[in-house]
Amino acid sequence: MNASSAAVSGAAAFTWLGMVLAVSFLEAPLKFRAPGVTVPLGLGIGRLVFRALNLVEAVLAVVVVVAVATGSPDVSVTVCTVSVVVLPAVQLAAVRPVLNRRSDRVLAGAELPRSRAHLVYIGLELLKTVGLIALGTAALAAA
Repeated sequence: MNASSAAVSGAAAFTWLGMVLAVSFLEAPLKFRAPGVTVPLGLGIGRLVFRALNLVEAVLAVVVVVAVATGSPDVSVTVCTVSVVVLPAVQLAAVRPVLNRRSDRVLAGAELPRSRAHLVYIGLELLKTVGLIALGTAALAAA
């Protein structure tokens, strides 16, 4: 992989990783522990924050794909790139609609137990985290 493409894809992967760690594993669980934050308020904040994160993830995914595609990547970089692009697509297309319907019900006043879809989303976030670490490492090692 050429040095410029490796540097861009590595930087984008590690920037993306930092955002996922900060939002998904720090902000999301902590906001519900803040004084005065109700479940409906936390859900409203979460929707805004995750919508913004998903937009930035889409931009970073495009940056990674373009950098990798123009850099003559090896197989490991290609596989990692595909994984970090597919995982958020699955989250948005398959899991988020289920979570949105559930949060709509909670915002309407229903009291519901934690959903399995939430656990699936967390699992996909963990896989994405591993994929981003692998991508950033593989891209920089391939330079």
